[in-house]
Amino acid sequence: MTGTAGQTALRELRDGMRGTALLPDDAGYDEARVLFNAMVDVRPAVIAQCAGVDDVAAAIAFGQETGLPTAVRAGGHSVAGMSTVADGLVIDVRAFTGVEVDPGARTARCGAGATWADFDAATQQHGLATTGGRVSTTGVAGLTLGGGSGWLERKHGLTCDNLRAVELVTAAGDRVRASAIEHADLFWALHGGGGNFGVATAFEFDLHPLGPLVLAGLMLWPGERGREVVELMRETIENGAPEELALAVVYLTGPPEEFVPAELQGRLCCGLAFMWAGEDEREGAAFAEDFRTLRPAVDLVGAMPYVEFQRMIDDPPGLRNYWTADYLDALPDAAIEVYAAHSERMPVPSACQSIVFPWGGAIARVSADETPMAKREATWVTHPFALWEDAAGDDAHIAWARAISAEMKQFSSGGVYLNFIGDEGGGRVRAAFGDNYDRLARVKAEYDPGNFFRINQNIEPAAAAGIG
Repeated sequence: MTGTAGQTALRELRDGMRGTALLPDDAGYDEARVLFNAMVDVRPAVIAQCAGVDDVAAAIAFGQETGLPTAVRAGGHSVAGMSTVADGLVIDVRAFTGVEVDPGARTARCGAGATWADFDAATQQHGLATTGGRVSTTGVAGLTLGGGSGWLERKHGLTCDNLRAVELVTAAGDRVRASAIEHADLFWALHGGGGNFGVATAFEFDLHPLGPLVLAGLMLWPGERGREVVELMRETIENGAPEELALAVVYLTGPPEEFVPAELQGRLCCGLAFMWAGEDEREGAAFAEDFRTLRPAVDLVGAMPYVEFQRMIDDPPGLRNYWTADYLDALPDAAIEVYAAHSERMPVPSACQSIVFPWGGAIARVSADETPMAKREATWVTHPFALWEDAAGDDAHIAWARAISAEMKQFSSGGVYLNFIGDEGGGRVRAAFGDNYDRLARVKAEYDPGNFFRINQNIEPAAAAGIG
């Protein structure tokens, strides 16, 4: 950003904000630019740390006036680094952390800077929850706008299915509240359409009774037992397991914890994440007993706080990350073999994980036109994600994750959940929305015709995309 006009605009921004506009030489700048994915190490020209909605509008106006490429930062968990931009403007809403719960109405309103740890801590005081991220440090904003997959999804739908309203500032600086009766087309687009339509500043959700204690936890086996565990999970789901049952099989490195036998620490393991979201704990316990017939080396399933289970697979910050994912309409033996064989080649020891979990239930009951997200009838999701420390390991770890996805494509429905992948190109964005893409492009043209918000899983405005 150079020139008298740019400097004047910057001065006006800094003088007019209640928050802080950080420049590269300012104290706190380096801390403010760090994302959870250590592979993303870029230097924005300006980081606008907004203290309120007026600051957001001022930052958008600044970005428009200067022509700086602009990214929006909330939780900062975009694995592709879409929460920042080199030599551009970052609109940072992390200060918007408040969570207000109405236990009588079973609703909650939260700021766009809240994480799921913030949200769950507030709602669990009242024994309430909504579908939230499986990693507690994930931001509410990014997860929700991308759709929102979590442990409660089979019973209560995706996070976006529990939305009541979104407050945001558009590219024109307008303050908008989108709900089923206000800006309804925009509200529809915000159910998975990502940050394409403005800067979200607040969200309202429906809540459901849950906890504060749930039957949940982790079982662990040596990695070579993984096929048995996946087969039993498939049998359990295909035999009509209740929607209250949340399961996931995850290959991982045995952690150096006291509860893990010494012979499993640092070696490939297969884990089962288990949670029962129903009222009758005895019904859930029967499913846990089924998995105990496989004689896990570690069995931590029992009564535990929901907030503790929500952070059980939290990934540590400061690691290098590469993720990808695929939807499957079935999980035949051949798919299990491919998934297990590739998972057994996972780099170990490492923080990598290879996950497969069931969809269905409330997710599939949402019709194809109720939200933009396509192929919600998928019954399984595979999600390999590589995490490692040293740049020297980039090629090997990325190749491992890509190899699983490439070979699982023969079983894939072609759909994808965009929050689980990095920047895999416009074709994958279109695959996530299918026939709904054109409608999204028309909504984009109404609220962001110049594609100002393009540092994301981008949807081009209808005119630019040639859509009438």
